[in-house]
Amino acid sequence: MGPIVYGYSMTIGPDGKPYVREFGNLKSGNNDVKNIGGQLDPLSPILAEREPLVDVNTTDKGVKVVVEMPGIRKTDINIKANDSQVEVTTSKDAQRKYHKKIDLPEQADIKTAKSVYNNGILEITFDKKKVNKTQGKEIKIE
Repeated sequence: MGPIVYGYSMTIGPDGKPYVREFGNLKSGNNDVKNIGGQLDPLSPILAEREPLVDVNTTDKGVKVVVEMPGIRKTDINIKANDSQVEVTTSKDAQRKYHKKIDLPEQADIKTAKSVYNNGILEITFDKKKVNKTQGKEIKIE
């Protein structure tokens, strides 16, 4: 089992205010990990789902979702998409558990979805929806 990464980071925003952000590979409030004196118990079994890192890019041609999911086989990945979200999970048999719901831009056409998994990186691509742009209609005055 690899190391547990979990904590908080603080940055100063452009407005001069401090922003505290939680980071790590375990979700907050996980009851499976024991907290001993403010530290995580490294011997505690980790049964929680990990939240993978995600990046969504929109180009002129389409929408590309990149999900980092190292340490699993592509046969263990499940992808479900609807008009506003794509959900990525791993099967029950996978050695590592991942789960993430990703909001999609309105222009993503889920009918054209394609995915590739290579070296721990899942890429899901969508074409942009075709928008019927009418030239308008000239109206004659009677």
